[in-house]
Amino acid sequence: QVQLVESGGGLVQPGGSLRLSCVTSGLTFSIYDMSWYRQVPGKERELVARIARAGGNTIYAESVKNRFTISRANAKNTVYLQMDSLKPEDTAVYYCTAGMHYWGKGTLVTVSS
Repeated sequence: QVQLVESGGGLVQPGGSLRLSCVTSGLTFSIYDMSWYRQVPGKERELVARIARAGGNTIYAESVKNRFTISRANAKNTVYLQMDSLKPEDTAVYYCTAGMHYWGKGTLVTVSS
């Protein structure tokens, strides 16, 4: 059974940092491009960042460039999202996905003073 479990969300003040983790099981992690998406109620889910299978190539949404960093540890079947300089508009439920085939249930990030 494939599972993706996100963690690390929470409440943080503007300008603060959070590190999200997504631990996977039941799949061959190293063959999947891994991505983080986010969704705000009433809006479509949007891509935040993606990292290629080997970890060399990454892409980011314009709104998070130079603030967020995606990384992966294939030996741990885990993908991370380091989020710095957080803004209120980063508030959303964050989801990880393996190749757009498998999805986690999400973790809530709230940026507020």
